[in-house]
Amino acid sequence: MDTTNRLARNSFKHFGKSGIYIDVKRLLILLVALIVWLVPGVLNAAHTQARLVLSAATAKPGDTVTAGVHLKMDPGWHTYWKNPGGPGLPTTIAWRLPEGVTAGEIEWPLPEKYVTQEITTYVYHDEVVLLVPLKLSPTLKPGALEFKAKVEWLECEVACIPGDADVQATLTIGADTKPSASAALIERWRGKLPKPADGMSPSASWEKAASGSSRPLIIEWSASGSVAESDFFPDPYDAFEVEPETVLLSASSDRIRLRKVVKKLDGDWPQEVGGVLVQKLNGQLQGFAATVPITSTRGAIGSDATQVVSTSLWLMLVYAFVGGMILNIMPCVLPVIALKILGFVGQAREAPARVRKLGLVYALGVLFSFLLLAGIVIGVKAAGQSAGWGMQFSNPQFIVLLSVLITLVALNLFGVFEVSVGGRLMGSASDLAARQGASGAFFHGVLATVLATPCTAPFLGVALGFAFAQPTPLIILMFLTVGLGLAAPYVVLSWNPGWLRFLPKPGAWMEHFKVAMGFPLLATAVWLVSLTTTFYGERSWWLGMFLVLVGTAAWVFGTFVQRGHRRRVLAAVIALLLLVTGYTWALDGNLQWRSTVTDSRENSPLAHAPEGYPWQPWSREAVAAAQSEGRPVIVDFTAKWCVTCNATVKPALERKEVIERLKAVNAVALLADYTRFPQEITEELKRFNRAGVPLVLVYPGAADKSPLVLPEPLSPRPSDYSKIILDALDKVMQ
Repeated sequence: MDTTNRLARNSFKHFGKSGIYIDVKRLLILLVALIVWLVPGVLNAAHTQARLVLSAATAKPGDTVTAGVHLKMDPGWHTYWKNPGGPGLPTTIAWRLPEGVTAGEIEWPLPEKYVTQEITTYVYHDEVVLLVPLKLSPTLKPGALEFKAKVEWLECEVACIPGDADVQATLTIGADTKPSASAALIERWRGKLPKPADGMSPSASWEKAASGSSRPLIIEWSASGSVAESDFFPDPYDAFEVEPETVLLSASSDRIRLRKVVKKLDGDWPQEVGGVLVQKLNGQLQGFAATVPITSTRGAIGSDATQVVSTSLWLMLVYAFVGGMILNIMPCVLPVIALKILGFVGQAREAPARVRKLGLVYALGVLFSFLLLAGIVIGVKAAGQSAGWGMQFSNPQFIVLLSVLITLVALNLFGVFEVSVGGRLMGSASDLAARQGASGAFFHGVLATVLATPCTAPFLGVALGFAFAQPTPLIILMFLTVGLGLAAPYVVLSWNPGWLRFLPKPGAWMEHFKVAMGFPLLATAVWLVSLTTTFYGERSWWLGMFLVLVGTAAWVFGTFVQRGHRRRVLAAVIALLLLVTGYTWALDGNLQWRSTVTDSRENSPLAHAPEGYPWQPWSREAVAAAQSEGRPVIVDFTAKWCVTCNATVKPALERKEVIERLKAVNAVALLADYTRFPQEITEELKRFNRAGVPLVLVYPGAADKSPLVLPEPLSPRPSDYSKIILDALDKVMQ
């Protein structure tokens, strides 16, 4: 009778708080199943045979052995997946195991989507092997162990019949692990299990408002090639169900997009949905397990993190533009911005047409750079990897080259050698100087973009999190919009020459200001060198030695080649020898810049943790464990190369009042170090619709409760951000 009760509950679970409705066809199938079960002797469950198989004949204590429940159905008959989809019941396994053996959850192979009489279900025809990991205690003694289980299923052809069987298998505990005769069968069905959806960037959003208890949901993900078929098989839920019917909206070579209908049975609309992304590639049906957040969610003080906000393209474009504008006041970009203002001072008395031209050329440099960044993101995604904002700073070779470039720019501003980056600032009105002016403006745009990438700004994190999950055209559009926001203030200023009169008049002070601006850039170079300790450990100081030799070569070149009159060839040879010596001796010989270390203290998962409180490495399991103990959790997603993380968020977490509050509420503090761009943190950032760091989460001390997502720092003062942290801790303790 238990089987009948579960069958009835599965079909009548739609009687919930959200209203009552009846699916007539499903009800008819249910009634047929009940009649068949209630009439003895009419039919019996003889259409499915069950047996228990093991992956090993002999295993050592402490091993994990895979058990398989092999169901073999008569032709035309089927059993059900964990989510039947319509009327039906999943197969259940009730274990009777010896002491010292524990069973895990059932691992379900990819099912078949079965449509009959307009009823869609998820089933297995012919046969299936349901896999279950069995963990053996290290204290088990040698000898034979008997594994027993009661298996119950629902088998259907036209009529549906509950079936059950008692199965058993024997495992010998010994000194070695030896495969069983069924090992090949188990491995074959293991290959049919859904794989992790790594690099597929799945996302979901509500298409429109609910109509009664139904609401259309758009699910999409990145494809790795030309997909012939695609679908989404949802996990089972009590409070809602995802209808089996699917409408394919688009299936380009790089993005799958489809529509499902969600029916709410109880409570609120879901914030995420789990299941299997299904696609047919090269004639092979593939399944990828994923838990997909629904819509863009953003927590704020006074609201839950799972509050739904609109993910319309227009809203995200506004976020991207505003975030790009705010980047202009972030500390990463300020040295270049100061130089750009200096350029405007020099242009104050020039022809308006030329000022407009240089403003547009600067914008072109910014847009060109953001187009390159978009291309890198698209290429990374096409390679099946996850992309994120600032990901280039996880590449030590990129940091080395950028530190050399910034050092040379600073030396140029000091006047050590001459390469015009300020346009026509001190030059003549000749055509050559004009070309230098355009090239200088373009270079400023490129440099501003490069230095902006380790920073995020309010609105920008949400916009980029949305962009990274989109198809190729939208990625390009979103990145170009951020670039427009970054360039907009200078384009507007250049097209309103009258505003330039508020700037100081050109004069000798400009040369002193230009030299002064070299020092912030030199500080940027020192900061970049400090980032390399994560990758090279104590060897990093050799990068500083290399930069000294580069600077010496630049001085020899500027003093004796560019401004000298005698022995210029000898000076050029000396400068070249200094560069070659620096590369072979310092960069390649001692820094070994093409190989990184793995034993540096900087590689510790807590290397960049705030001081004053015991921090632990982040993992999803650590969050769940802390919540199960009733303790609130604070998670700091950070990176060594993230300026905002280290200048604002980390000092805020180290403030006395924050540490005292963490102690008072007995909070668990977890650090997610994104310095090397680890895949699991990239995926977690995507869950909260972020493309990079910083990100701070505060979880309530209750299992399965969603966190508050703290806003990105708008003020650079740690004291302001510490108040946001304290307010969040107060809220989760209510």
